Amino acid sequence: MTNPLSLLYRDEHLVAVHKPAGLLVHRSKLAGGEREFLLQRLRDQLGQRVYPVHRLDRPTSGVMVFALDSATAARLGETFTERRAAKRYLAVVRGVGPVHEWLDYALREEDGSRPKAEMPALEALTEVKRLDSVELPVQVDRYPSSRYSLMEVRPLTGRRHQIRRHLSRRGYPIIGDAKHGKGNHNRFFAERLGCPRLLLAAVGLSFEHPVTGRCLTLSCSLDAAMTTLFQHFGWAGHLPSDRADCAEAPLSLA
Repeated sequence: MTNPLSLLYRDEHLVAVHKPAGLLVHRSKLAGGEREFLLQRLRDQLGQRVYPVHRLDRPTSGVMVFALDSATAARLGETFTERRAAKRYLAVVRGVGPVHEWLDYALREEDGSRPKAEMPALEALTEVKRLDSVELPVQVDRYPSSRYSLMEVRPLTGRRHQIRRHLSRRGYPIIGDAKHGKGNHNRFFAERLGCPRLLLAAVGLSFEHPVTGRCLTLSCSLDAAMTTLFQHFGWAGHLPSDRADCAEAPLSLA
């Protein structure tokens, strides 16, 4: 029997949920033979229709918000389209990442409808900060030891695979990224550290509630595998918790 989804927040207009890693949000042409989707699981759990207003890649875990009616979905969808929602991610990357940097590499869309060379390059902006790092006395590639970093990531635009592509382009691929990462490091984390997944989690989301006008700030804990890894690396102080806060003050994206 499938475990119920963890609900982070719910009112008569919205529901926020912790999306597990590896679960597709909804049916698509890329779904193949998949039979389980977040949208259907949440609908069945709540006993009512839910409306997605933003997306998370299949391998990414973390907070997702859904509207409970079409009018709210339309208003909240505009909030995300107009970049009035603040997003916070945690990522484990190879190497010692930059202390603080803005990554502004333009990106071509990766939707599979046309060759990438025919797709226009679109503005993409991501803020990254190194929160911690660790050096392991293990040779994974040509160096006698291996270094990894915990990065806080805040995307200001919403291009497909933006965080993964930006960090890889900068030279710090996310562990577990099969397409943009490094296979030997991915295998090391899967086989030796119990993390056979993309180590990217959406841990924070803030936006103006489309009905009440209050600033809703959501925080999402990590799953068991990432939590254990953080504890092993001495990063427990950076573990987020499940929380939902409402404030009268307007949201600031600064």
